[in-house]
Amino acid sequence: MAIRFSTGLRNDLLDTGDFGTIFTNGVIYIYSGSQPAAADNAVSGTLLAKVTLNGGAFAFGSPTNGLNFEATATDGTLPKAAAETWQWVGEAAGTAGWFRLMGNPVDNLGASTTLPRMDGSIGTFGADLNLSNVNIAVSQTGTIDTFSISIAAN
Repeated sequence: MAIRFSTGLRNDLLDTGDFGTIFTNGVIYIYSGSQPAAADNAVSGTLLAKVTLNGGAFAFGSPTNGLNFEATATDGTLPKAAAETWQWVGEAAGTAGWFRLMGNPVDNLGASTTLPRMDGSIGTFGADLNLSNVNIAVSQTGTIDTFSISIAAN
C-alpha cells in the first residue's frame, strides 16, 4: 500500500499549494481491510476509529476537534501541529489496515473526484501511519504522536 492523493487534493494543491490549509480542522478515519485503489473511491472495510483533537466528537463543517498541521514546512516535511494531541477512540473492534485523512468539507465517504483526501497504510513499523498496536477494541484509546507529509527532493 502507499500514500494516495485524491483528484480533489491534487487539484487543490495545484490551485493553492497549501496542504496544511486544505486539511485545516480535518479528521483521520481508521479502517480495517485493504486500502481502496484510489482516494477518489468510496471507503471500504469497517470504520474502527476517528482521529480527532483530544479524541473529541467531530462533525464535518465545524472546526471543533478538527486536526491541524504546522503553519510551515521544514526540509520538505509538514508535521502535525505540535501543540495538538491527536487521539482516537475505538468505535468497532478489528485490525487497522488503512486510513483516510479528510479535510473539513462534508464528506459522505462515497466516491468523489472533488474532495481533498489522502489514503495510506497502517502498521506497527514502516507504514504510512504507525500505531503501537493495530488491533483496535471498542472504547480503546490511542494517540498519534507523529504524523507528517513529506515531498522527497528526488
